[in-house]
Amino acid sequence: MRSPPRCVDSPRGSAYNARLRQSACTHPCPAGPSLRGNPVVSQKDVILTADGLKKLQDEIDYLSTTKREEVAQRIKEAREFGDITENSEYDDAKNEQAMLEHRISQLEEKLRRARVVKTSEISTDRVQLGVTVTLKDLEDEEVCSYQLVGSAEADPIAGRVSNESPLGQSIMGRRTGDVVMVPAPGGQRRFEILDIGLA
Repeated sequence: MRSPPRCVDSPRGSAYNARLRQSACTHPCPAGPSLRGNPVVSQKDVILTADGLKKLQDEIDYLSTTKREEVAQRIKEAREFGDITENSEYDDAKNEQAMLEHRISQLEEKLRRARVVKTSEISTDRVQLGVTVTLKDLEDEEVCSYQLVGSAEADPIAGRVSNESPLGQSIMGRRTGDVVMVPAPGGQRRFEILDIGLA
């Protein structure tokens, strides 16, 4: 698997990269989510790349089997300590079980609502979900690459930007060579789109 996109010509922990990551956060800006360049998506859909779908399925599988068995074993062992009405080990294990089942339920619901962006559906003519975009800050000359994904997969530090973030909304539907304005904590920043490719 290729390493996640990252900023170049700048220390990873620099204030600049921190500002850019804030612009790439998953919180939508007041204008609301933009889906230009992609088919209309229901608000109930969970947009995932093929890699994101596999990770989701793998997590559900792990929690539903291995983790469930581990928690069940904890509960069984806690019962052996005696009266469960005053058994903190039992209470802790039951709480863990409740949180685990809640997490599994959340993930299964996400899987039911998943819409996968297939590589065969992706065009690099414009910025859309699934592509990797290389950007140049026209003020600082910094160059960064990000993959545009749905909010469920977003992780700016790992190079995955939500289409609902200020950065995602600013570049969605744009072409190579376009200059965009991106809202940032320090004010508007101008970026040029250098390249649009497949992840």
